[in-house]
Amino acid sequence: MPLRRGGTLVLHCTAPHQGSGRGLRTGDGVDIGTMIRRGLDRLLGRGEGRADSRTVYVGHGAWSPAQPFTPPRYCDNRIVSSKYTLWNFLPKNLFEQFRRIANFYFLIIFLVQVIVDTPTSPVTSGLPLFFVITVTAIKQGFEDWLRHKADNEVNKYPVTVLDGGRSTRKESEKIRVGDVVEVLEDETFPCDLVLLQSSRDDGTCYVTTASLDGESNHKTHYTVPDIETDLLLLNATLECEQPQPDLYKFVGRMYIRREGQEPAVRSLGPENLLLKGATLKNTSKISGVAVYTGMETKMALNYQGKSQKRSVVEKSINCFLVVYLCILLSKALVCTTLKYVWQRQPGQDEPWYNQKTQKEKDTDLYLKMFTDFLSFMVLFNFIIPVSMYVTVEMQKFLGSSFITWDRDFYDPQIQEGALVNTSDLNEELGQVEHVFTDKTGTLTQNNMEFIECCIDGFQYKYGNCASELDGFCVEDGPVNKLQRKAGREREELFLRALCLCHTVQVKEPGPGLGPVDQVDAARAVEERGFIASSPDEVALVKGAMRFGFSFLGLDCMKMKIQNRNKEIEEYDLLHVLNFDPVRRRMSVIVKSEAGETLLFCKGADVSIFPRVREEEVMRIRTHVERNATEGYRTLCVAYKKLSTEAFAQADASLREARLALQDREEKLLNIYDQLETGMNLIGATAVEDRLQEEATVTMEALQNAGMKVWVLTGDKMETAKSTCYACRLFQRRTELLELTVRTLEAGGQKCEGRLHELLLDYHRRAVQDAPPAKGGVSRSWSSAVQDYGFIIDGATLSLLLKPPSSRYTSLFLEICQNCAAVLCCRMAPLQKAQIVRLVKNTKGSPITLSVGDGANDVSMILEAHVGIGIKGNEGRQAVRNSDYAVPKLKHLRKLLLGHGHLYYVRIAQLVQYFFYKNLCFILPQFLYQFFCGYSQQPLYDAAYLMMYNICFTSMPILAYSLFEQHICIEILMDNAILYREVARNASLRWGPFLHWTALGIYQGLLFFFGVHCLFRNPALQDNGQVYGNWSFGTIVFTVMVFTVTLKLALDTRHWTWINHLVIWGSLAFYVFFSFFWGGIIWPFLKQQRLYFVFANLLSSVSAWLVIILLILLSLLPEVLLVVLRKPRASHIQQLKMRSSARKHRDFLSNTGVI
Repeated sequence: MPLRRGGTLVLHCTAPHQGSGRGLRTGDGVDIGTMIRRGLDRLLGRGEGRADSRTVYVGHGAWSPAQPFTPPRYCDNRIVSSKYTLWNFLPKNLFEQFRRIANFYFLIIFLVQVIVDTPTSPVTSGLPLFFVITVTAIKQGFEDWLRHKADNEVNKYPVTVLDGGRSTRKESEKIRVGDVVEVLEDETFPCDLVLLQSSRDDGTCYVTTASLDGESNHKTHYTVPDIETDLLLLNATLECEQPQPDLYKFVGRMYIRREGQEPAVRSLGPENLLLKGATLKNTSKISGVAVYTGMETKMALNYQGKSQKRSVVEKSINCFLVVYLCILLSKALVCTTLKYVWQRQPGQDEPWYNQKTQKEKDTDLYLKMFTDFLSFMVLFNFIIPVSMYVTVEMQKFLGSSFITWDRDFYDPQIQEGALVNTSDLNEELGQVEHVFTDKTGTLTQNNMEFIECCIDGFQYKYGNCASELDGFCVEDGPVNKLQRKAGREREELFLRALCLCHTVQVKEPGPGLGPVDQVDAARAVEERGFIASSPDEVALVKGAMRFGFSFLGLDCMKMKIQNRNKEIEEYDLLHVLNFDPVRRRMSVIVKSEAGETLLFCKGADVSIFPRVREEEVMRIRTHVERNATEGYRTLCVAYKKLSTEAFAQADASLREARLALQDREEKLLNIYDQLETGMNLIGATAVEDRLQEEATVTMEALQNAGMKVWVLTGDKMETAKSTCYACRLFQRRTELLELTVRTLEAGGQKCEGRLHELLLDYHRRAVQDAPPAKGGVSRSWSSAVQDYGFIIDGATLSLLLKPPSSRYTSLFLEICQNCAAVLCCRMAPLQKAQIVRLVKNTKGSPITLSVGDGANDVSMILEAHVGIGIKGNEGRQAVRNSDYAVPKLKHLRKLLLGHGHLYYVRIAQLVQYFFYKNLCFILPQFLYQFFCGYSQQPLYDAAYLMMYNICFTSMPILAYSLFEQHICIEILMDNAILYREVARNASLRWGPFLHWTALGIYQGLLFFFGVHCLFRNPALQDNGQVYGNWSFGTIVFTVMVFTVTLKLALDTRHWTWINHLVIWGSLAFYVFFSFFWGGIIWPFLKQQRLYFVFANLLSSVSAWLVIILLILLSLLPEVLLVVLRKPRASHIQQLKMRSSARKHRDFLSNTGVI
């Protein structure tokens, strides 16, 4: 039947699942229409009784000519990830910016200046606010423009669609559900497609899903069986589930109609679904029917925006803002009160030279008091540093580039460096208290190497020397040369199981490689390499090759292997019972050339042992436990012969279950469970996953820095424990406190009672009886905690968190806090996130960091305050969901101890400095009111008010916050204990804040009263003229600008040419601006207060003397503090290092080397 044009018939359609992600939607018109339609549906009650499935007509062809055709109601294929449009950018962006308290506060101040007669011009607060809002809007607008650009690249991408019997090129956004789409090799799929046709003879295609789940390995997908070669003749209807975000789940079936026949039904699963965003590989062309488009694709439903993470610095800023806001209100209230107290004196309210107008006399007293209060608020509002937010944003944005540019983070193997996904948490890297790390791929390399195997209790190790193991001799060479070994038949059965029980694919031959003969087949396959979704499977296949059995590939559902006699064996692949984390095993059902039907199964020991005979387990268990203790990953291998009747029954059951739309997974699991019983255990394998480079050094450094390290893994306890010993998280003298299923069952009591008993015992030993912390250091940092390590498994954690046992969580956390390290084994991804959340929400809200490399680590990475992704072998999903990403675990040491420490010190200094300099700025203005009759007369000119924070004092602190190194980064990395000096927000506590505030008050008082003493002499100029109030304010302002800038220069330890440029350049710019602003008559100014004021000021020797003297007196306490303070050991070490480097350089110079 030819393809017909028209709409897609939808029997029942539900909305996509919630959580499709922030900013991810279809076009605006579609959104509005969808919202109106859904609103009407809810109003009219049409939303009831929606079906859980949808029906799609392939190519929009009706089931029969007489069947009515309903227009489509699915969304189009357009994706919009942008946040703004051209018409809503301004109102939406302004609304979001004014939700910030500081911006909203300055907006109110600006409106008060516009409405009320205030002493300062509205420009003084309006211009800085406009600058802040504009810079932020430009930054956010540019980022959204990039999103629009990326959206257009996706939506306008040309695709090929079969329409009316011919191939048509159209834009991706115009694809509709039911369209048959053609995709070529290396192209990405424009929507979710069910695979109908492939250019490969076996009806398969290979895809990579790195952009979806981070897995870079090739995955195999299959066409729907019995599809016509000519898709124009295909008359089919597809019924599938409604859109849902699970990437690995898809349930459907296809009805294929042929003339004169009953419709054929074919089951559809994840292996038939090609996901939007995946890329076609090693296949020339495929054709598929669109089932989910636009925001209903699995990629769109999985796009979840990260929760907004707030740093501890931002919380400190908010606290300090509240304090300074209270100071501002107090100043305004004091001045308003004193004004009316002063005006009650005779002659002060209405002096003879300033009579009140009638309007002023008729004004209500309380209204006038309120207006005066607002005027004083405006006059003193510069104590709140609005420009600090812009400076902090710029510091974070520019500072994060130093992580990206750090050459030490570059890995030549993957040719990548560090990645910063968010710059808002730079300072949190210097505040970490708990580190949660994955094991496989993070502490270890996830680069599997086959070590040994065990067959019927006999160990086979491929090595270079003979050794005595387990009471029998192991010699060099392959299996057939070993002594004291299992029978030849059992050896070959075991190796055949390794060659057949997997989902490995052999890579396609490259250009210029032709077919090989039978003798060279194994060598050619090894050179071409393998494709697998797990490195474990490749390691096992390569391990079998060492002992003479080689997997040659899968062709037309026939698996070919080469035995040790160089003979090719073929097996029909009948069924694959896929691996899943619940069963922890996978199986294949194959048929040999002799007609035998065999089931081969491999999996974890806890999953295989209950399904085989006990006497077989006893022969293998010792080897499995020893391998796990040595840190190897172990898998057990079993097999089972199936009779013709048993296989026929299993085959029918599997086909029936795969056709089910409801509860398909549960039905399949039940059948798998029935098949995988009564098996015979053949042996076990041991695969080594080596430690990451410098993993031990990194873990020791983190512990020395005072961080608690938690290892969260899904591996078995023995393997994970040996990894902790290898990383020195556990030491030989460490006493391990174990809280696992084994210890709970050992007591012979109920689990809850035994759990309580063990927790109380461990709490007594690790907490109550532990010696007190030394040297004022918290217990988690004292040396005493090295005596204990804690181990818990997933089952016990579930019991611990489940009521009524959840009341024991406080005991559990106290025990963990007093242990050197904590190992959580057999953890599910959700349990990893639960552990992080549990620690994060404890008293004191400790800063947590999670580090992982796989998709199963994403939950804990998103849950922690800071998430670190490792660019490992398990894909890039962890990297994309992290805040920072580094190529190797070893880079974590410099990231935290070096960059994190410096970032925190820099931004803490920036925040404290901003509050300090604004207090110095506004305190003289407050004191001036006592000498001007509380008339709200400003002390400074409007130009100085506007440019103080924007131009005169902003660049030096920005440069300081980018380049300062109070201790060089090499010493910070070598002395991890220095990390503790800034831990727990040490530089932004109330003590340092009060120190900076006291310094600001001291200098503000000195500025005002020092200049006031100068003005006691009425004639300061040579011509006998008297300086006015603007001269007074200009001298105060000049002393203040030079003092706060030189204060920063005194605090600078690491000078660069940029620091010199901005510090001395800012002072020079101030002098130039003052001459320029007061040396020209500006036509746009109604009155020019500073005309030649600055020039006349500097012509007085007395003014010069006072300026220099006041600057020296202001900085004297800081100078004395630096001189009298005892140098720290780190500073002495730094000086020694510089001295030795200088001597070495002088030696090389004297010897003529340089």
